[in-house]
Amino acid sequence: MTPTSRRTFVGVLGGVAGAAALPVDRMLAATGAPSSDPCALPPPIRRLTSMTRGVKPISSEERLDRIERARRLMSDHRIDALLLEPGTTLSYFTGVGWGLSERPFLMVIPSRGKVTCICPAFEEARARERIGMPAEVRVWQEDESPYQLVADSLRDSGMSSGRVGVESQVRFFVADGLRSAAAATEYVPAEPVTVGCRMIKSAAELGLMQRANDLTIAAFRACFGTLRPGMTAQELSSNMLAAQERLGGSGPWALVGFGKASAFPHGSTQPQHLREGDIVLMDAGCAVEGYQSDITRTTVFGKATARQTEIWNLERRAQDAALSAARVGAPCESVDAAARKVITDAGFGPDYRVPGLPHRTGHGIGMDGHESPNFVRGNKTAIQPGMCFSDEPTIAIYGEFGIRLEDCLYVTPDGPRFFTPQSPAIDRPLD
Repeated sequence: MTPTSRRTFVGVLGGVAGAAALPVDRMLAATGAPSSDPCALPPPIRRLTSMTRGVKPISSEERLDRIERARRLMSDHRIDALLLEPGTTLSYFTGVGWGLSERPFLMVIPSRGKVTCICPAFEEARARERIGMPAEVRVWQEDESPYQLVADSLRDSGMSSGRVGVESQVRFFVADGLRSAAAATEYVPAEPVTVGCRMIKSAAELGLMQRANDLTIAAFRACFGTLRPGMTAQELSSNMLAAQERLGGSGPWALVGFGKASAFPHGSTQPQHLREGDIVLMDAGCAVEGYQSDITRTTVFGKATARQTEIWNLERRAQDAALSAARVGAPCESVDAAARKVITDAGFGPDYRVPGLPHRTGHGIGMDGHESPNFVRGNKTAIQPGMCFSDEPTIAIYGEFGIRLEDCLYVTPDGPRFFTPQSPAIDRPLD
């Protein structure tokens, strides 16, 4: 799930009604957007300063290494070229960020030879400015076919009847245009190559993810210092967005649930005002140089009840079980099974039924907030060093509350490690 997708959307719905009657800064808070006036921020947020000084982006050399790795995987899977549209994978291999439009901007990475960029002619200068690697640029005028240029590029590389890997996100009209222009070419899923590369993180990638996680934890610490009776969920979300931005994170997002709304894994549209004894669940993250964080902390405002403490402790045991199961060589589904067993053995579920754990235990994470592979039943993918996942078994009890603890982990040759210290207790959400 991307930072601007469902979680952000549902986190702001409840505060939109009536916003037109509010002053600008209060309206921004009501919609979950950070205030443009630093003086209007709560003191714990206002005191924050950037944590991203000295951060180094992914180097051109590393991107070239990624292309060579992709070519090895192309050979393994009998794929002659990759065809990429703008998006995370294009940025992963080339560093090029480009918006989607009705005018196709395409990149062909052949199994041998030079990378080729296909772009509108009037964008050529901008394309050359952004491509930080050896590449041929072929342009098409408004009355010409970009797909014919792809076909020509494949023919010139001796691949006019080869196998071209296309990601599932490529838009239909683009795929259809390619089929018409290069009918002899076989189009196959690119994921064995693209996912095969992206799911194994380098030391540089892990370093950027670590910084993003450190930054988000610091934002949590500041935001929990702003809790007060009567606060809306949208106000806390707004504080979290502002905190992550002030700390240097890009594309921040935050989902907040108070009381009964905390049982909704992706939030509720109902207005929420914080009261004594409410569960407070906040799920948030941001990016540093394109690499994501995703953390959830659940606490209580005031004194926890025995029931709240019991379920919080059960959730922590489920998260611990998932971490222990994430061993090198184990199938991804075994991690989900370990967390789910703890919860079902306590009388919840079974399976995805609520009260209980209604979703998978975790998702892959990297440049996308959600990417392959996932900790989910049926996924036989073997866990390997360099993989990164969230560990977030939720216990949802509709009508009461929900508890989710989420930390992201990276797999080392010796086993999994969390990027962040786990939450110690319901009344101590941060270590």
